[in-house]
Amino acid sequence: MGTSVQVTPLCGVYNENPLSCLVSIDSFNFLIDCGWNDHFDPTLHQPLFKVASTIDAVLVSHPDTLHLGALPYAMKQLGLNAPVYATEPVYRLGLLTMYEQFLSRKQISEFDLFTLDDIDSAFQVMTRLTYSQNHHLTGKGEGIVIAPHVAGHLLGGTMWKITKDGEDVIYAVDLNHRKERNIFLPTIAIIQ
Repeated sequence: MGTSVQVTPLCGVYNENPLSCLVSIDSFNFLIDCGWNDHFDPTLHQPLFKVASTIDAVLVSHPDTLHLGALPYAMKQLGLNAPVYATEPVYRLGLLTMYEQFLSRKQISEFDLFTLDDIDSAFQVMTRLTYSQNHHLTGKGEGIVIAPHVAGHLLGGTMWKITKDGEDVIYAVDLNHRKERNIFLPTIAIIQ
């Protein structure tokens, strides 16, 4: 008997909206990415609201708002209560991104969709994996292995490989195929 895989786009597949996708492998539900845009419109997440309580694990691919911006909101308001997996750079840069989003929003208007504490809570449950590290799920996910691989787009960007019974599912959005070596040189500004 083969593995059953079902992919349900929740947001952003057919347009420029942020990304969120439900991937069901047999009876195990992955939410891959939990993005939002700069408008922070809650109606964008009606499809996620319908399935949030059924999510067994969250995989985050990139550290920007379009890939993880709704994570604190989904955990606080939508009932998302699942372990979250990301690479160390996605964790660190994503946390900074969310702090900046919140603080910039608070400067221009009343913003009450989530707080800094909600951001901290969402990131505290994040398990950080290294590239190519096979992580074997337990419990309901017994027999499923997840592994992040370099996506080449944004620092820490990840494409996810999910394996069960010898069958692989690859989630690769915002992938960069070019071989690049980026060197970042510090810029010093002297202000007189």
